[in-house]
Amino acid sequence: MPKVIVGMSGGVDSAVAAYLLKQEGYEVIGVTLRTWESGEGEESRCCEIDDARESARIIGIPFYAFNCLSEFKDQIVRTFMEDYLNGRTPNPCVICNRVIKWERLLYHADVLQADYVATGHYATVVKLPNGRYTVKKAEHAEKDQTYMLYRLTQEQLKRTLMPLGAYSKEEVRAIAERIGLSVAQKPDSQEICFVTDGNYAEFIEEHSDREIPGEGNYVDEDGNVLGTHKGIIHYTVGQRKRLGIALGKPAYVKKIRPETNEVVLSTAEDFRVTGLVCTDVSFMGIQEPMDGDTVRCLVKVRYRHPGAPACLTKLSDGRYQVSFTEPVRSAAPGQSAVFYDENDCVLGGGIIDEVIFEEQ
Repeated sequence: MPKVIVGMSGGVDSAVAAYLLKQEGYEVIGVTLRTWESGEGEESRCCEIDDARESARIIGIPFYAFNCLSEFKDQIVRTFMEDYLNGRTPNPCVICNRVIKWERLLYHADVLQADYVATGHYATVVKLPNGRYTVKKAEHAEKDQTYMLYRLTQEQLKRTLMPLGAYSKEEVRAIAERIGLSVAQKPDSQEICFVTDGNYAEFIEEHSDREIPGEGNYVDEDGNVLGTHKGIIHYTVGQRKRLGIALGKPAYVKKIRPETNEVVLSTAEDFRVTGLVCTDVSFMGIQEPMDGDTVRCLVKVRYRHPGAPACLTKLSDGRYQVSFTEPVRSAAPGQSAVFYDENDCVLGGGIIDEVIFEEQ
């Protein structure tokens, strides 16, 4: 059987993925990429090396840990902070998967003469009739992670195994319990892996070498000053809670203007989006469309979004416009819009650059 290296984060999913592949007969090697360490020595939730090493020991496979601290800081953490300082809401995991995790796993696979890399993502790699590789949604929708994987390249996908696509989380934990893994009931990470307490603004204040914008004005959509906010890095488009202002009716963040240090609030009854403009678009299940072509698809605008019917059109400047059949909620610049076909396979995706709101 071929040799595969499994990216082991220290959690239960990647450990069970390694176990299942060994049971199938693969020659399995466990690898952890050390991506982040805080000033207090705290590891990222994606590289808890001691837990990963112990799982590898129990499974009975070799284990190695490799250092990626500098490239992770330069390519992921720095970009994350810049996006927030520019009024956007980034999703660093999407970028990290392609430029750190898969790049480094495949590099070490070549060094170790392995045929494949594997992860514990809940998704399935498939080869379509058109010859292209893509990822298909997990059979259990509540754990599907294809939203995070749309930027992987064809070369990366054709050497990737994802053995958990047909499993539920409960089934994975049951397997881990049965084989004696100490991480069987380890909680899932709910936050960005390197911001372990979930306080993004405090993290940026501590780690950015840029001047952090301070207090500024809350304004309405006509530019009238409504009050004072505590700094744009504390807010994201669509946010309704923790605004610290009373307007007599519910309000939400409609736009962030870093150039004037303003946060635009709206008191309209609903936060409904009819379209998006996406940049940095990559395609997975199909070739890139020609200028003017329209692609019908389902579009997810956030990780937990079920997806909504839309048309995707390439614009003359290389960006793509997404026009929804029915308005959606909670789309924010900096987040990803991911495009799916009718068979739950990823066609591609891009970064939300502009949000087009429904006229009230």
